[in-house]
Order: sequence, then structure tokens, then C-alpha cells
Amino acid sequence: MIEVQHLTKRYGRFLALNAISFHAKQGEIIGFLGPNGAGKTTTMRILTGYMPPSEGTARIAGFDVFEDSLEMRRHVGYLPETVRLYRDMTVYGYLKFAAQLRGLSQPRARINEVLDMVGMGHWSASLIRNLSKGMQQRVGLAQAILHDPEVLILDEPTIGLDPHQVQDLRTLIRDLGHTHTVLLSTHILSEAEQICDRVIIIDRGNIVAEDTPDKLRDNLHRQGRLFLRVGARADEQDVLRVLGALPGVENVEVQRDGYLIRAKGSADIRPALAAAVVGHGMELLELRPWAITLEEIFLEITTRLDKPSPRRGGRSHA
Repeated sequence: MIEVQHLTKRYGRFLALNAISFHAKQGEIIGFLGPNGAGKTTTMRILTGYMPPSEGTARIAGFDVFEDSLEMRRHVGYLPETVRLYRDMTVYGYLKFAAQLRGLSQPRARINEVLDMVGMGHWSASLIRNLSKGMQQRVGLAQAILHDPEVLILDEPTIGLDPHQVQDLRTLIRDLGHTHTVLLSTHILSEAEQICDRVIIIDRGNIVAEDTPDKLRDNLHRQGRLFLRVGARADEQDVLRVLGALPGVENVEVQRDGYLIRAKGSADIRPALAAAVVGHGMELLELRPWAITLEEIFLEITTRLDKPSPRRGGRSHA
């Protein structure tokens, strides 16, 4: 459904996107993750035809996003980070107007259908200006799915919503993902973990990781991160000294209820850790692989790459 090849965007000397490539299959929810200024919104704007790339190609549903822009847009629903709505129109009136722009004939049934899908059926006669931020976001999503596109591109869809609104919208996006290809831009790691089949991490215009959340966790597990918990009578400094002296240990961090140990290389150091702890008279309560969240994966990858960027210039583009 989405095919991106060597997509590059320059603003003068500033390199906002550095030859990124990725794809998304039908019925797949892709999380597009990165800090502010990483290149997420720039990518979204190129994919939706609002901005030309400097180099590279992007195709959606088989259509080039610029050479076949009008045809491509028939297959795409777009929810920008800031939803632009006509605040003096009713919800139904706005969607009727959007349907006319899309060339939908006899849109009443479809409008009622999407209003029910986004949970706004009871507010169809309400003025948009009187709706909460969460409800306005739902109207924006209704507009994006009105023409039943195969591909949905959602840029920070839950930003500014309260926790209940966030959870409702995430559930709706998961449901849409059964029948649509969804590209979801977010900097909220827990959001991607709950919703997405696969994640793409972008940092300073470069794709630095791409896989399922589980496989990204497995990759870091193989790098040897272990959690150790000892009895309460063990002195913290003694534990740090004993563990830090082992040849297979790279570093040890104190956690709230134990110790995070990073091993050197891929060797299994658990037997040596257990022997050292017990041999120094400490009570070993727990020794297991470190349970890694998607947020920790993101921080691990982007921190590892925290070095002078190949991009030049002083401006920052999302």
C-alpha cells in the first residue's frame, strides 16, 4: 500500500530527510516514531502530496504521490496534527461539505455511518466550535475516513486529548487497522506499543530501527541486559563492587528494587553473577532478563546514535 524509496528532503543546506525507505502492507498499522524535529511531519506532508521531495519516490496504492497526486489522494485519508475545521458549521454540515469535495454522490448514509464509527452520531447537529478538543479530533478522523480510503495517515492523532479521549481514539484506530493500512506518527512510545503491528524509529532524518516491538525487545535482550534482586541485608556498595568486578559485566545501574546489569558481548553471564552473589554471602532473590519497554528501546537506540548529525543548518523541521 505504501512504498517509500530513498526519500530525501532538503531545506537549503539542512537535510530534513536522508534517503529513507520503508513500506507498509494492507491491513498493517505502522508506528512512525521519533522526537520532535526528527522528520516525521515532513514525511507525512510528502506522502499526502502537500510537499515535494528533493529526491526519491513514494507510492501509495500504486500511485506516485506527485506524478499521480489526484488519483493517489482518492486512496488516502489524512488527519494532520492540527485539525483544520470550519468552526461555524455543524458536524453534519462540515462532513457533507467534505463529501461534496470528494465527489461522493448521495453521501447521507456514509456520513451517518462514519459518525457512528467515531462515536459522534449524537452530535451531528452540534456546531463544531462548541465541541471539545477530543470531539473535534473525532470529526477530523471522520473526514479522513469519509471516502473509505485504503490508507490512513495520522499525524499525532491523540495530542492534546485527555486520557479517556486518548484511549477511545486508540481503540478506534486499532479497529480501523483491521481493514485499512495506517501510518501513525507519534512521539508517545506507549501509544505505538498498544496500537502498532510494526514501528519505524526516525532520528535526525534517518531511519535508525524498524521491526515489531517484540523483535526490537529481543534484539536488546540479546545484548545482555539482566535484572538482579538480592536480599535486603546486602549493602548496595558491596553489591556494586562485587558485580562490577566480574569480567563479563560492562556496567551496573541501581534500580528501585534491584540492579540493571549490562553484559559485555553476547556471553551468558548469569552463572557467574549467581556464583559471585552467593559466594559473597548475599541472598539471591531474582535473576532474569530485563523487561524492556518500547520507550527504553527508543532511548537506547537514539542515545547510542547521539553524535554530531550529518545534517547541517540551524532550522528544525518536524
